[in-house]
Amino acid sequence: MRKKIALCCALLLCLTVLASCHHQVNRESFSVPESFDDTKATEIVFWAKNDTNQTQTDIYKQAIADFQALYPNITVTMRLYTDYNQIYRDVLTNISTDTTPNVCVTYPDHIATYLTGNNVVVPLDDLMADPLYGLGGSALRFDGPTREEIVPEFLAEGVIGGKQYALPYMRSTEACYINEDYVRALGYEVPDILTWDFIWEVSEKAMAKDAEGNFLLNGQKTLIPFIYKSTDNMMISMLKQLGAGYSTDAGEILIFNDTTESLLREVYEHAKTRAFSTFGISSYPGNFLNAGQCLFAIDSTAGATWMGSDAPLLDIHKEQVVPFTTAVRPIPQFDPEHPRMISQGPSVCVFSKDDSQQVLASWLFVQYLLTNGVQIAYSGTEGYLPVTLKAQESPEYRDYLARKGEDNREHYRVKIEASELLLNHMADTFVTPVFNGSADLRQAAGQMIEETAKAARRKKEMNDAFLETLFSDMRSLYHLDQLQAAGTEGAAAGAAQAEIPVESKILLGALAGIWILIGISRGLSARKAKKKH
Repeated sequence: MRKKIALCCALLLCLTVLASCHHQVNRESFSVPESFDDTKATEIVFWAKNDTNQTQTDIYKQAIADFQALYPNITVTMRLYTDYNQIYRDVLTNISTDTTPNVCVTYPDHIATYLTGNNVVVPLDDLMADPLYGLGGSALRFDGPTREEIVPEFLAEGVIGGKQYALPYMRSTEACYINEDYVRALGYEVPDILTWDFIWEVSEKAMAKDAEGNFLLNGQKTLIPFIYKSTDNMMISMLKQLGAGYSTDAGEILIFNDTTESLLREVYEHAKTRAFSTFGISSYPGNFLNAGQCLFAIDSTAGATWMGSDAPLLDIHKEQVVPFTTAVRPIPQFDPEHPRMISQGPSVCVFSKDDSQQVLASWLFVQYLLTNGVQIAYSGTEGYLPVTLKAQESPEYRDYLARKGEDNREHYRVKIEASELLLNHMADTFVTPVFNGSADLRQAAGQMIEETAKAARRKKEMNDAFLETLFSDMRSLYHLDQLQAAGTEGAAAGAAQAEIPVESKILLGALAGIWILIGISRGLSARKAKKKH
């Protein structure tokens, strides 16, 4: 009797497992519907990010209202975040319960991790090419860009494993915001293209003090000549400029090399004199720049509205601001004749759902975010660049650029010059390879600079042993050895597993569990029978 009960329980468990897995749909691919059903009420959830910038929020709200006016059967529900990493964490949490948003502002590095789930992100290639609802499609109710009207370098950033998984939304790069008055006071002129040698030389010269410990340059007790906000971008850009290894598209880790060691030794020397610091150590570079306590502050072009003594956005009290002339330049280069700078900024992806009409509605909304009205309005809030040639070449955007310096709000000179910097150097930008774990490698790249700068300030000795330990710590902390193994060996295993449908794996697992329970039941019966005899 107990054997029968055990078997029934096992079968019940099997059925429960199969039922619970019923919602984990194996979405192998997405087929574009023949038509959009505008009679069916459809809700899509949109997760976006802003920097507590009310103007950006208003632009999103207006875009949603205008889109819903064109498609009255679609309701867009927006959830705003102030941190891309929080969006990333929430998406990963929701993947397991199949409750991801429909549309998400994110980064390709993050999408690569999402893709380790069960086809949770929709490949956009077929949608983009669809003659009715694709880019520039004939059935669209708005004037969206064609594929040719999206900046090719920006579009290519959303390709992962040979498929297009994201469209660019806004783009920025990094800029060096400079106190030109201080540079001239030290006897230098700001060149059109900065070099690393120039930055280091001027920064060290600025460290001179008087007998009372005040810096001669600004008469204050505080001066950090050179502050880099994103040390991961700093390391990645330096390696790219030198043609040194970082990683491959397949996920091979190349960053632990002689060039990296040499760069860290250079960073150490200037951190030791306190001529160089980072956001992680000293805080936001714009605050020091605006207070007359920094010469070279490197931050995103999207952060231009915080840079300069006339900046419309300030994180320090106005009484702390020291007036100065702000120059905007590309980040320092090793070869000024061939500048290289990172391309960054948010992209947009679409998540898989069982309802193909809901996915199509999501895709329509993503395209609407690339229309001129949204692109030009959003780029005007900060130093972003529209991702479409259609918007960049429009009379409205050209008029916006031409009005540079008319005011310190919408046409703030530094903000527009930051946008022009990227506009003039789109072909000089680059992106890093994207794979599952590329976000961890990026963090490791920056952490090496942070740890080196901290060690210099603590007067730790820079030698081969220090670098060996640092590399080992980074491999361990960010699991880079596992990433390496996954990148070189995991493809074959993953391909083999992919040949077995998910439903078959579940059934086989459940059957195996039943036989185990039957075996346990028989073993218990045999033991009892043995005791009786």
